[in-house]
Amino acid sequence: MKLRVWEGSPYPLGANWDGAGVNFAIFSENASSVELCLFEPDGTEQRVRLREQTDSVWHAYLPDLAPGQRYGYRVHGRYAPEDGHRFNPSKLLIDPYAKRLDGPIDWSDRLFGYRIGSDADGDEPDDRDSSAHVPKSVVENTAFTWGGDAQLRIPWEQTLIYEVHVKGFTQQHPDVAPELRGTYAGLGSAAAIEHLTSLGVSAVELLPVQHHVIDRRLVELGLSNYWGYNTIGFFAPDTRFGATGEPVTEFKTMVKRLHDAGIEVILDVVYNHTGEGNHLGPTLAFRGIDNAAYYRLDEADRRRYVDYTGTGNTLNVQQPRTLQLIMDSLRYWISEMHVDGFRFDLASALARELHDVDRLGSFFDIVHQDPLISQVKLIAEPWDLGEGGYQVGNFPAGWAEWNGKYRDTVRRFWRGIGGQAAELAYRLSGSSDLYAEGGRQPHASINFVTSHDGFTLNDLVSYERKHNEANGEGNRDGESHNESRNFGVEGPSDDATVKAAREQQKRNVIATLLLSQGVPMLLGGDEIGRTQHGNNNGYCQDNAISWFDWTLDAPRRQLLDFTRGMIRIFRGHPVLRRRRFFQGRRIRGSSVKDLTWFGPDGQEMTDAEWRAEAVHTIGLRLAGDAIEERGPRGERIVDDTLLLVLNAADDEVAFQLPDGSAAGWRLMVDTSRPDLAPDNDGPSFGGEATYPVAARSVTLLRQPRA
Repeated sequence: MKLRVWEGSPYPLGANWDGAGVNFAIFSENASSVELCLFEPDGTEQRVRLREQTDSVWHAYLPDLAPGQRYGYRVHGRYAPEDGHRFNPSKLLIDPYAKRLDGPIDWSDRLFGYRIGSDADGDEPDDRDSSAHVPKSVVENTAFTWGGDAQLRIPWEQTLIYEVHVKGFTQQHPDVAPELRGTYAGLGSAAAIEHLTSLGVSAVELLPVQHHVIDRRLVELGLSNYWGYNTIGFFAPDTRFGATGEPVTEFKTMVKRLHDAGIEVILDVVYNHTGEGNHLGPTLAFRGIDNAAYYRLDEADRRRYVDYTGTGNTLNVQQPRTLQLIMDSLRYWISEMHVDGFRFDLASALARELHDVDRLGSFFDIVHQDPLISQVKLIAEPWDLGEGGYQVGNFPAGWAEWNGKYRDTVRRFWRGIGGQAAELAYRLSGSSDLYAEGGRQPHASINFVTSHDGFTLNDLVSYERKHNEANGEGNRDGESHNESRNFGVEGPSDDATVKAAREQQKRNVIATLLLSQGVPMLLGGDEIGRTQHGNNNGYCQDNAISWFDWTLDAPRRQLLDFTRGMIRIFRGHPVLRRRRFFQGRRIRGSSVKDLTWFGPDGQEMTDAEWRAEAVHTIGLRLAGDAIEERGPRGERIVDDTLLLVLNAADDEVAFQLPDGSAAGWRLMVDTSRPDLAPDNDGPSFGGEATYPVAARSVTLLRQPRA
């Protein structure tokens, strides 16, 4: 077919249909020429040379094309790995700006730019055509009837995050239509949304949904890159989660339905590396378009990459066009897909200007100045695998962080390790030691005890060793130091005492999480006792190991009810959701300090007690009449006064309740009593009474406001 080819425009990048034709634009600084490859349904390929180049962007406008057109690129230039260049026009390349891809990679030796087995560094190019094995980019019509939908902008202090995998959540859900299970449509179904709303979460944080590569090694083992931390298409929703053949429209519909239910959508995004692996990986997109521009190369040997991510490569955020790719992708997911925020995988890698992590790197400067991106929720995983990469507490204002110190401290405390009192106090009260000095607020701390990476809550209390044999790596993968406790039996047990101890420990963790200052993040499935059978690195398990089991026995239903009750308490008490850090003093005439720490004797904790290894029991009083911040219309915020007691000792502790005045104290939570649902109208205790805090339990009491 004879195609008309016009000059076109260098902006916007990607393939963009304007209602009359399609503009194609692709960046390559070091290419000598670029061919646009158009594919017919029967696989016939037609090549169009892009003759126009503006500021290293190659472009053309084709008025005869429309949405649905499948395409790719072939980029010509030097194949000189020793200089960092890996151009090979035999390899069909994915458009980095493609809004849709038509399927997964079909693994073949033809995907590699070098001749496999020729030498250790891949210096000899492979001239075999790869087009039959590469997913094609697809021109997308982005029109969608959003109605009045927009980002929900739920305040941080009202946010409760539910981390979940799109497929795993509904793959076995009996009330989701079989054809929708494991898909965007399944997550947006009535049954899925009913679970989220009845639970009380305000946001879902989705494991990566941008199109990703399933590693060849995993495919050959019969496994899958289930988590998806191997992105190749930063604009394209992964087709593997589509039920309708229209993944973009299906994703938007899911977002709209979740928004209608009052639930935000946060995406886990992976901009630190791509799915092309190390220097011996396949040539799928960036490597063949402009390897020296997109990747951080080892200056001692430009054949190889700097690797701060453990995946073989690191994107070169110092390159302006690479940085633009990330920023354009973020803006697209906000403006076109209506997502409410992002969690950045290995975010420290994005901050590295030279070698060191730079708190004020270019990426953060640009994000803060961007009127669109700066207004959504931004969450950092504040570490990478390079030297100095652990940066918990060091991200700039405007960012929240996965608080790894919160996770580790809470696990150690409930495991029964001594000497945790002082550290735990910081974590329960919002981690002011990490965030206050930089002018940040308690919501900078994303509090979590479990996440996709590691044991589930059920497994945290059932296994003391990882059991990752199914991953095919000889159980060498995954974290070996989990601070877990199995209560005497490794794995499942029929012993009633062991089972009761485990259920109580689950309640302890959930209660601690929801009664801490900061933003709680619940791992999806923990509320129903989801197990991965001791696998703490289920990244490659796209099967029942990772999927939710919705068959709920009595203990799992009881745990679900308990979690719902704890979330109601979290929602109902603003003293648990403060926007500012505590002052540790009387506020505005309150009769007590805004925050006070007590020992079992009812006296304030002493310096010696904070340092003591033997202290396993602490009490925290939160004064409901000493909240400094005001409501949205300037109104004073007043709450009940709460007393939280955590006892990680193996024995019951008689805890002297502080003066409750005439109102006394009313029991809300006692995790040692599975029959007692979290409630605001439990038994009452007079001022200065003693409460028997059971071994390894959480107790919460309230003093009603005057």
